[in-house]
Amino acid sequence: MKLHEFKFELPEELVALHPARNRDESRLMVVHRATGQIEHRNFKDILDYFNEGDVMVFNDTKVFPARLYGNKEKTGAKIEVFLLRELNKELRLWDVLVDPARKIRVGNKLYFGESDMVAEVIDNTTSRGRTIKFLFDGTDEEFRKALYELGETPIPKEVINRETEPADKERYQTIYAENIGAVAAPSAGLHFTREVMKRMEIKGIEPAFVTLHVGLGTFRTVDVEDLTKHKMDSENFIVTAPACEIVNKALDTKKKVCAVGTTTVRAMEASVSANARMKPTQGWIDRFIFPPHDFKIANCMLTNFHMPESTLIMLASAFAGYPLMMEAYKQAIKEKYRFFSYGDAMLIL
Repeated sequence: MKLHEFKFELPEELVALHPARNRDESRLMVVHRATGQIEHRNFKDILDYFNEGDVMVFNDTKVFPARLYGNKEKTGAKIEVFLLRELNKELRLWDVLVDPARKIRVGNKLYFGESDMVAEVIDNTTSRGRTIKFLFDGTDEEFRKALYELGETPIPKEVINRETEPADKERYQTIYAENIGAVAAPSAGLHFTREVMKRMEIKGIEPAFVTLHVGLGTFRTVDVEDLTKHKMDSENFIVTAPACEIVNKALDTKKKVCAVGTTTVRAMEASVSANARMKPTQGWIDRFIFPPHDFKIANCMLTNFHMPESTLIMLASAFAGYPLMMEAYKQAIKEKYRFFSYGDAMLIL
């Protein structure tokens, strides 16, 4: 397929700048692949579509406060430093993005507020990418505590066009987030509340957890018309034996296995065994999923409404079928569903 096939006009006012007042009060579009039927419900109704023995698979990655603001030595210029990944724990080396990048060269030092934290730029990686070394006297625990105090919640400001607010710290995080490592939230999971999880338990719907540390590449625009030439960023993932056991039992008994979010789908697809079951796996994944794709594990999926020409709408289209997904998006715009990380949800059955 070609990039232009995923282009559509999205009115700016449909991009959600804030989450719903309560997590489970979002709207829910339900898309039936077998019949093409599209229903308009509320997220609280989601369990109506699941029965005892069905499984929901969640990505339990935890977002860390990846956006820092420092000042360049001598000039004092304000520089945004976005932490992408830790390269070396002992040396405190990090892969980062800087903005404005033209002001930052190898050898420059950055000072962070009144703290003792200083960083030195030691390499250029891409036009905005740098490798920095934090210069900090203290234990690893003290270093991480200082980073957390300096950092702010990394809501994607390129799309959510506003400053970070205190409420984002809690709301841009799933309630079951466990393993620190993401710079973006797995947004389909943001709709779940403790009440919904409790109702799942009462109904006998079993949760399973995988981990995929979402990187900024999730939001990177595709700039090649031929989708086979697009390169995804690598993201670290872990699929454990207990998760495999829960999912495989559901598959063996012909139950629903619902992937909560595109990142969950990608982790599950990276752990497929020769007999089309999930096997314990960990490592780095850079697989780009777009139509057509034969999904081996998940037979239903929860996702949010994504931006035009994004890799996320491409994966969702591969899952639902391209024509049906385009019709669903046409209806979503007409019915004024809210888009992106803080927006509404879609259940594909």
